[in-house]
Amino acid sequence: MSSLSGRLASWASGLRLDHVPQHTVELAKIQVLSQLAAIRAGGSHPLGQALVRAYGAPLQPDPCRSAAVLAGLGSWLNLDDTAYAGHLSNSTVAVPLAFSRARGLTGAGLLAAVIAANECAARVTAAATLGPFRGQTAAHTSLVGAVAGRLHAERAGESRWVDALGLALAMPPWTLIPAYVGSDARTLGALLPVSMAMQACEAAEAGLRGMPDVIEHPDGFLARFATVPLPEVVCEGLGQRWHTDTLSFKVRPCGPGIDAAVDCAIELHQKLDGVTAADIREVVVEASIYTVRVGHATRHYEAGPGTPTAALPLSVPYTVATALLHGDLNVADFSAPAVLDPARWELARSVRLSHDERMTTELFGSVAPFGEAVRRAGPRAAAWVSQFAGPADFTRLIGTRPQAKTFVRATKQTPARVTVRLADGRVISGQRAIPVGGAGAGSPGVRAELVREKFRRTGGDERVVALCARLDRASAAELAEALDLALGLSSGISASCSFA
Repeated sequence: MSSLSGRLASWASGLRLDHVPQHTVELAKIQVLSQLAAIRAGGSHPLGQALVRAYGAPLQPDPCRSAAVLAGLGSWLNLDDTAYAGHLSNSTVAVPLAFSRARGLTGAGLLAAVIAANECAARVTAAATLGPFRGQTAAHTSLVGAVAGRLHAERAGESRWVDALGLALAMPPWTLIPAYVGSDARTLGALLPVSMAMQACEAAEAGLRGMPDVIEHPDGFLARFATVPLPEVVCEGLGQRWHTDTLSFKVRPCGPGIDAAVDCAIELHQKLDGVTAADIREVVVEASIYTVRVGHATRHYEAGPGTPTAALPLSVPYTVATALLHGDLNVADFSAPAVLDPARWELARSVRLSHDERMTTELFGSVAPFGEAVRRAGPRAAAWVSQFAGPADFTRLIGTRPQAKTFVRATKQTPARVTVRLADGRVISGQRAIPVGGAGAGSPGVRAELVREKFRRTGGDERVVALCARLDRASAAELAEALDLALGLSSGISASCSFA
């Protein structure tokens, strides 16, 4: 098939684990464990428990419904992992996990489905990265990842892939930011598109036809969802340039671009021993335009203890103040009694967010979240960059770095500097270029241990940690047992799991 969906389906439907470089397989194993932790953490919060009451347990007889619940639980706290391009794991891990028991997948089969889904979702997302949506608001990432994750698990033929993708992308969600940030609708941000994708797969199986060129059609998906469409990246370098290699692992629940600032605040906490909120005169967070834009988008929803829960992980003042005062940031910080703590809000009012142009240059210089897309677009991206970053030297921002032939050394730079000015005149400061766990920060072994600790902090069973380390060799029975331990009723995910 000559359409982009057809070419992508032809490659992805036939992908097997022995086609994938071992270092990429290792990252996917870490990704599975990391998303299991995100799901457990999401289920420990009152909003996650409400989601379970509405839609059922994470593991249930209907794999479609299970996939939707897993996607919802793992996404809304921003503990899900990211890549170039998009928040992949809410669909690319959640859906294969849900279908693994129903289809009797081995660990190798699960990993192949995850990687195939990663590659499909990331490529379509990359093609639309220079558009109105990014991060979790780009719901089309979950549409594509869910279709690919399910159909690979079911070993469906490529024609069904094309029909399902065509049907799923016929009416992609358009996120309304005020509702997404200002209400509990954010808990449905991945659940709804995954549900839509499941229905598209079932319709395709029943014989309904999808539009084969839905991605690149002159009035198709990219025409509507990309300011600067990049259709050429959808199928470029299949089997050679692995988007899975660009994974950044989230170790704390906070929004895009905020991670590095929170990391700095946690490090500074140790130097502030005995300091209270009243002892701090001002906190200045210097960051790239990405973090500044997130801060500006959420400040209208910051209302002290009355702040909507969905806005809290995206709030630079609240997350940085919490990390400075307590030396950590966890799920418990987004519900009572933590959100009622007057000291946090007193300090949050002292946090000032400032744009650093050099950090914006670093942001655009890395592969993720969108530097690679800007370099690929070249001069075509000038208007988008101006709208996103404001007046700037476009040539300086995109640099002279060539487009990446592989993503083995991909980085995600969302830098930040946190400076604390104390009432007694002291000034302490800390800076990071890449968040802890991000692509380019630390060796694979170090990042793997961070993810293992992330899972342990949710109360996860050590046997699941061990199984994920050898997931590529796990039998179907071993995988099913591990999922029961991680997500079944015996795990206590809907009641007693804590991330503290």
